[in-house]
Amino acid sequence: MFDDLFVLELASVLAGPSVGQFFAELGATVVKVENPRTGGDVTRHWRSATEAAASDDRSAYFCACNHGKESVAIDLSTETGQTILMRLVHDADIVLASYRPGAAERIGADPATLRSLNSSLIYGHVTGYGPGDERPGYDAVIQAEAGFTYINGPADGPPTKLPVALMDVLAAHQLKEGLLLALFRRERTGQGAYVPVSLLQAGVSGLVNQATNWLVEEHVPQRIGSAHPNIAPYGTAYETADGPPIVLAVGTDRQFEALCAVLGLSDLAASPNFATNEARVENRDALERVLQVRIQQFETGPLLEDLRAEAIPCGIVRDMPAVFAQEAAEAQVLRPEEGPPGLRQTAFPPSGDADDLAPPPHYAEHTAAVLREHIGLSSDEIDALAACGTVEQAA
Repeated sequence: MFDDLFVLELASVLAGPSVGQFFAELGATVVKVENPRTGGDVTRHWRSATEAAASDDRSAYFCACNHGKESVAIDLSTETGQTILMRLVHDADIVLASYRPGAAERIGADPATLRSLNSSLIYGHVTGYGPGDERPGYDAVIQAEAGFTYINGPADGPPTKLPVALMDVLAAHQLKEGLLLALFRRERTGQGAYVPVSLLQAGVSGLVNQATNWLVEEHVPQRIGSAHPNIAPYGTAYETADGPPIVLAVGTDRQFEALCAVLGLSDLAASPNFATNEARVENRDALERVLQVRIQQFETGPLLEDLRAEAIPCGIVRDMPAVFAQEAAEAQVLRPEEGPPGLRQTAFPPSGDADDLAPPPHYAEHTAAVLREHIGLSSDEIDALAACGTVEQAA
């Protein structure tokens, strides 16, 4: 789909690299420019406590969003490194950057400078708080600043961070949309674009109904565990007789009537306290007590069969092995012939065999090849650049 597209990735961590892998999965050439002074993308060294010792420079975290790329190590703090970048930009279609405002200007990698070299260039920029705010953007802080931490967790517990970097994930999806729109417009006009996305704005947009509960009626959302502020019963995990727990998503009064019939609680559906969604939300605590006691009398498997037969949305609480036991989840896994597995960044199967996508690159693995193929440097010139520390090559 994007076989002729050349993407320069100047971004690190999760949001920008996720966008880079998205384009790689769709056939683009994606060159990841890494910093020799830091040993490359910091996530190469973000290992869990149980992950194997650093025998490989591709941590599990790094593998989440770096398949299909080429790695080149260039010191962009040097004039020579900046000249190399500018030569690469002449042929680039997209630049992905995650510099704090002001940082890119100091190394000549800002959108104005790079787009002056290539008017058709599309510059995608991830920041923490927007182009005018120099604060560094880290997901845990943005979750707090965007309101997620305050509303997440049990009612009697402390504010709780989500266990994935959701602000990065949301920002990556928004940047993909912006870049695809910019590519569409470029096909018509020939003009490039600057596409900024901030983690904070992505997070705020992800608040959806929680935000409009405040904007419409000035209701301040509070922590209510897994329950839903506008629907009941919805999201709570219920223990069964044999486990694992189940989750219900009852969005209509008809579904609630059917649930009560399956559970042998038809009188509950007829009660004025529970007959409508509004009443169930108002009397949520009483409803949850009844459901918790009743559902514990059923075994998970047969109960799910009966619920699904009545088209009642339901599922089990799965750990990670159980997640990937599902056919749909397994289809999201990238399994290159060599190298560690990872996850698709597309929400649909791209054309061709995704397992043919190259594994995440080792640090500086493609420095020599990229400089030869894209800007025509000779082996002697590349060796000279490496000798003075401007670039680094894989050992």
